[in-house]
Amino acid sequence: MGITRGGEMRGQTALDQLSINTIRTLAIDGVQRANSGHPGMPMGAAAMAYVLWTRFLKHSPAHPDWPDRDRFVLSAGHGSMLLYSLLYLTGYDVALDDLRSFRQWGSSTPGHPERGCLPGVEITTGPLGQGVANGVGIAIAERHLAAQFNRPGHIIVDHHTYAIVSDGDLMEGVASEAASLAGHLGLGKLIYLYDDNDISIEGSTDLTFTEDVGERFEAYGWHVQQVDGDDLEAVASAIEAAKQETEKPSLIVARTHIGYGSPNKQDSAEAHGSPLGVEEVRLTKERLGWPLEPDFYVPDDALAHFRQAVNRGKGLEADWRARFDSYASAYLEEAERWNRQMAGTLPSDWDAHVPDFSVADEPMATRAASGKVLNGLAWGVPELIGGSADLAPSNNTLLVGAGDLSAENPGGRNLHFGVREHAMAAIANGMAAHGGLWPYVSTFLIFSDYMRPAIRLAAMMGLPVVFVFTHDSIALGEDGPTHQPIEQLMSLREVPDLTVIRPSDATETMEAWRAALLNRDGPTALVLTRQKLPVLDRTKIASEEGLRRGGYVLWRSRHDAADVILIGTGSETPIALQAGEELAAEGIGVCVVSMPSWELFDRQSASYRESVLPTDVRARMAIEAGIKMGWEHYVGLDGDVIGMEGFGASAPGEVVLRKFGFTVEDVIARAKALLK
Repeated sequence: MGITRGGEMRGQTALDQLSINTIRTLAIDGVQRANSGHPGMPMGAAAMAYVLWTRFLKHSPAHPDWPDRDRFVLSAGHGSMLLYSLLYLTGYDVALDDLRSFRQWGSSTPGHPERGCLPGVEITTGPLGQGVANGVGIAIAERHLAAQFNRPGHIIVDHHTYAIVSDGDLMEGVASEAASLAGHLGLGKLIYLYDDNDISIEGSTDLTFTEDVGERFEAYGWHVQQVDGDDLEAVASAIEAAKQETEKPSLIVARTHIGYGSPNKQDSAEAHGSPLGVEEVRLTKERLGWPLEPDFYVPDDALAHFRQAVNRGKGLEADWRARFDSYASAYLEEAERWNRQMAGTLPSDWDAHVPDFSVADEPMATRAASGKVLNGLAWGVPELIGGSADLAPSNNTLLVGAGDLSAENPGGRNLHFGVREHAMAAIANGMAAHGGLWPYVSTFLIFSDYMRPAIRLAAMMGLPVVFVFTHDSIALGEDGPTHQPIEQLMSLREVPDLTVIRPSDATETMEAWRAALLNRDGPTALVLTRQKLPVLDRTKIASEEGLRRGGYVLWRSRHDAADVILIGTGSETPIALQAGEELAAEGIGVCVVSMPSWELFDRQSASYRESVLPTDVRARMAIEAGIKMGWEHYVGLDGDVIGMEGFGASAPGEVVLRKFGFTVEDVIARAKALLK
């Protein structure tokens, strides 16, 4: 399709054309000033984004957190200047200077959208495919909350989730996983605009991506339309048709031109990830009929047109608040619960039904204890919702009597993700970002590798997702080294702002869940056993409440200084405790420390940490059935670590532990060696 001077295309009025070119040139100038970024995508997608934001998107720039707003996800996060420009133009608390400082130190406009940097940025995107899955989670949250709260004649949850996705997004496996589940669930309020520009970094998508994307999504159960992305009326008609399709998610395949308007770089990879260059910026503005000076030029007519979103949003919000007031008059208890859930606070009796394991007579796997605690919490925390990647019976994550979430039962609280670990984690991020729900997801610890990009983003965004990992060590046994995690536990500890907790028994597992739900500032990973562990007698040792501090003195043989400190986590803590008791019987002063969470321990005061690990006790040993790396931080260079130096083996779990040195006898022998 050809371009005339001014960039005029079918279906555009002069004001439309002026407004769309404002978006394009702001993106061009932002990238050029930063001398870094991706100008091509915003230039090509500007027209369809303009239609969405000015004709369809239900939002309130004056109150960006209005709960019944539509959500917009820029999954193609490299095109961030598109989103930043739209936020500024439609009247969010974003200044033109924010656009001028694109990609600079201390800027609120980073290279890819980051939740919390600017109002209106719903979720952090950039790693391709994540936003596709996040949007599915947001749409699940909307439909579940609607089922939970809406009443006949009183609709308080009724919004859509929109996203702009790219060729790169749809190449990623996580997008395929999520799209398949979205089709299965029939998420009719999920609408994606696919920026189909046939260009990736290396060149034409013909190099690698020649499938029929539309047919693939139709096979997933999506409603698919094909449009010219520069034809405003065609785009508008497609969005309207997508809104009318209530039983299927929608994909609008919009043919666009990357770098639209650039005489020498349009439709080429040169427009993708580099500034156009001073000369090409000049030529592009001339072709679009745009003044060369000043840069970041915003015509008054275009700004006034965009800023109509402010009053329109205030009106939409006022209508909703009137409806909510009517709802609250009829359903006060539900309204109070809604306000509490959207505020992210727990009810006063949230843990009243948590079981007490202090009288447990039989050993219990921490995964089994977790299932009991989770079901107890579900009584008091109705926003707790989640599931497993086809492993719920093993992970013990089913909520009894809570129903399965499905197309027919959107109010169910048990999510079945299928064998889709990566999408599962990214979907949970979307649910948490939406607000009003507290998602948990689960699989075996070894498969955390499949989820790592989404776990990292949950930590970056500070989303309170609970990741439940079971089968946490070589003790799982016969499944062998492919399923036995070695480095996974330590790799999770490496993620900033992720709290990792590996409880030692059923009682610590109870406290671990409490800690997870009290952590509103970020995600928590619970690392649990397959094998049964003794439930430690807390009348003879320290209270399990020490778990909240990450590490605590579980037991000591005498009150004066210890000769040796034994540090255990998870299933190795009972081994450390038994070894300590036997060493003490020989007259050796022993301090046994349970350290289920490095992160919680490191947040404690220096004086508290010194009380647990006094610096004058040099003989220290850590026991953990995972890679040794990192433990030197706690045992010192003179200490010892009983851990793994290679992969595991296939055999019964107790045999594997014995062969790799995780026995009371091994701990005693090596502790004595430290004391020589």
